[in-house]
Amino acid sequence: MPLPAPSPRHETRRPPRRRGRRVAAIVSAALLLGAVAPPAALAQSPNALPALGDSASEDLSVGTEREIGIQIMRIVRRDPAYLDDPMLLEYVNEIWQPLVAAARKNGNITDEIDLRYTFEAFLVRERSVNAFALPGGFVGVHLGLIAMTVDRDELAAVLAHELSHVTQRHIARSIGVSKQASLLGIVATILGVLASSRMGGASGGNAAAAAVTGGRAATIQAQLNFSRDMEREADRVGYGVLTEAGFTPAGMAAMFDKLENASRLMDDGNYPYLRSHPLTVERIGEARARLGGANVPVYTGDILEHAIAQARSRVLMDPRVESLRRMQDLDADAVRAPEVPAVAAPRNPDAKVEQLPDVAVFGIGSRTQRLGAAYASALASTLLKDWQRADHALGIAFKVASEDGKPDPRAERAVRLLAVQSLTDRGDLDRALAMLAPLRAEMSRPVLLLQAQLARSLGARDPKTAQAELRDSEDRLQTWVANHPLDASAWKALSDLWAVDGQPLRALRAEAENEYALGNLPGAIERLRAGQRMARTASASDYIEASVIDSRLRAISAEMRAIIEAQQKGRGPGG
Repeated sequence: MPLPAPSPRHETRRPPRRRGRRVAAIVSAALLLGAVAPPAALAQSPNALPALGDSASEDLSVGTEREIGIQIMRIVRRDPAYLDDPMLLEYVNEIWQPLVAAARKNGNITDEIDLRYTFEAFLVRERSVNAFALPGGFVGVHLGLIAMTVDRDELAAVLAHELSHVTQRHIARSIGVSKQASLLGIVATILGVLASSRMGGASGGNAAAAAVTGGRAATIQAQLNFSRDMEREADRVGYGVLTEAGFTPAGMAAMFDKLENASRLMDDGNYPYLRSHPLTVERIGEARARLGGANVPVYTGDILEHAIAQARSRVLMDPRVESLRRMQDLDADAVRAPEVPAVAAPRNPDAKVEQLPDVAVFGIGSRTQRLGAAYASALASTLLKDWQRADHALGIAFKVASEDGKPDPRAERAVRLLAVQSLTDRGDLDRALAMLAPLRAEMSRPVLLLQAQLARSLGARDPKTAQAELRDSEDRLQTWVANHPLDASAWKALSDLWAVDGQPLRALRAEAENEYALGNLPGAIERLRAGQRMARTASASDYIEASVIDSRLRAISAEMRAIIEAQQKGRGPGG
């Protein structure tokens, strides 16, 4: 996703499903090729669930597993289906981080794992319902999964389950029995899938998948049996993490019920989660038994904010024009009502967006449904550059978020962020500044990246009058990257700001950091060397920045040499 814009690039030439499946194919093929049939001694009794990951370190070290994950993520982050949407990712992290903290408190995360793993959730632009754990603590979440959950407790249940696969080291158990062959196989499979996707489109990808699965046909049944044991343990451990983090435990049972119903629709390929996470009668029964047999309703707190996350996922997971128009039509009748004015920026930071009258189409259904429909329409209209319709839908969304004297601050904030995005995208910068004003005190990632996009546009329009805005955004982003040095989007935004602000050497160094965070070490080295050449000129002389560039070039070059040496010796994931 090109940044600092907070929404993905609008593309019409390539269908998103093929691109989205590329990430899934990379991950699935990598894990499948690494998975081997477990020894008979590891088979677990249905009624005895010891920690399957207890002896995993004997087969695959924590450090090696982490390195596998890093190498896979270097490829995944460069795939078009990898999505860094600040607003949606912030919402997922608000669920993910309490789960990680609860796993630490419960003792599921050992000191060694905590030191070496990167507990990171990331998004995949894919319509199918899926989530998956990678070596080293990375967990991928398909937008289709977010779109099908009705509240954050259901989403939290899936994330807790995937986190438990990580903390119990189930992946290490799967690939650790034949360590060297597995490590080589993982990277070979990744490279094969990437090569076939570049060369042959869908047919090439199918051929690669067939090549991967064919060699493992004899071990599939044993692997499935082992996976079911791991699934049950992940359910049990995940349940403890879910409740410790403060989420309603009914979320897990509710997700199982949904997946059970979805199993009847498996032929359409929209539920790959069920293939990689076999749903058995025992698992469903145990999830319901943990609730004591009571019909506990799913918690509905923060339901409006989740409705917005759902709506954003539904729009972003399929950015084709025809799909965006379907999302836009969620408020078609309201748009045709002439008495409904467009959304207006507040006259001062504390003012409310102007109130809108009720509209028939949004009088049907719950407040949650109406807000989700209005938000989806506003976002789709923004991506289609239909500004009048975007304004109208935003006005409705603001009204629903604060209607009946029950304003929802989190929902109002989410709508305001979208309004800033929409106004900035169309170049209405003064209104965008006014809309952003109530949120400027935040040091949140969505606000920082939106502010950077706005400051860059202001600087491109008139650098002199935008100096204060540019410097404020630069200072805030520098503070952010100091604490989050691998935030590629923040580095890209900072690079763009420094370029507009007439600081080319700093812009080049930030561009190198962006490439490094994305896993493109050769690209980072090339840009740092370009920075060294620029630093030698009198006009670009900056001793401090030149020293930073020299230091980073030495560090990244040394890391690159270590990777090459590991590959040549066949030790590491790239061997």
